[in-house]
Amino acid sequence: MENYRTKCALTLALVAMLAGCNAGTKPQPLYQWGSYQDQVYGYFKGSGQEKQIAALEQDLEKMRGKGQVAPPGFHAQLGLLYAETGDDGKAAENFLAEKSQYPESAHYMDLLLNKYKGKAGSQ
Repeated sequence: MENYRTKCALTLALVAMLAGCNAGTKPQPLYQWGSYQDQVYGYFKGSGQEKQIAALEQDLEKMRGKGQVAPPGFHAQLGLLYAETGDDGKAAENFLAEKSQYPESAHYMDLLLNKYKGKAGSQ
């Protein structure tokens, strides 16, 4: 019986010690948002598209440099901005990146690719 109590006490101490090791680590966010939300707001307010593109591209470079993932909708928004400025290749590239990274957006990205087919290339 004494041996059983000792094993239980050691097991509990080990579990408590391991739980304490993780207490100081902070979970990392799933996505890095950068200025994405501000740029979407600016888009609906009618602010300059080139400025928004530059800000989102800068955010994307920072994310890539840190190995972080762009949030859902990021590439779609960037693709819409490129389509509206007439950059066909970049628009299609971003629509396809959104579709690849977030397969649940495939239907919407296909709609955008078809809508901008003459403007933003084809699938």
